[in-house]
Amino acid sequence: MEYRHITSPSPRKFKVVASARKVLFTIFWDIEGVVHMEFLEQGQSANSERYISTPRALKLRLKRVRRDKDSILQHNNVRPHTSRQTQDALRQLERKTLPHPAYSPDLAPSDYYLFPQLKKYLKGRGESYRRCLQMVPWTII
Repeated sequence: MEYRHITSPSPRKFKVVASARKVLFTIFWDIEGVVHMEFLEQGQSANSERYISTPRALKLRLKRVRRDKDSILQHNNVRPHTSRQTQDALRQLERKTLPHPAYSPDLAPSDYYLFPQLKKYLKGRGESYRRCLQMVPWTII
């Protein structure tokens, strides 16, 4: 039950549409385009164990696609990226990482370049975001 003034309008009920659902994915990209991308299944969370498996797959992909030209991994400061377990795994894989200062918007290239390009591509598409993202022509980057 909601308490409100008699003259106040009733609250609006919003219909949840397919586009309102989140699509979680991990993406690695560079100046040449997308190198590797993995989707999380519905209900799966992005934790350290999940994140550790990604650089292993990335290392194999880099060897095949980019000949692993001394790549440096830059990621933000969320817990799965900064946990001791993740840091140990990255050291074992001999992955160099670029430190990401807290609250530094100028070091988030995905926020300024990748996501706006994706939004532009997905705008007006009636299909599910997950299906659209799997079909994105990654040359848009």
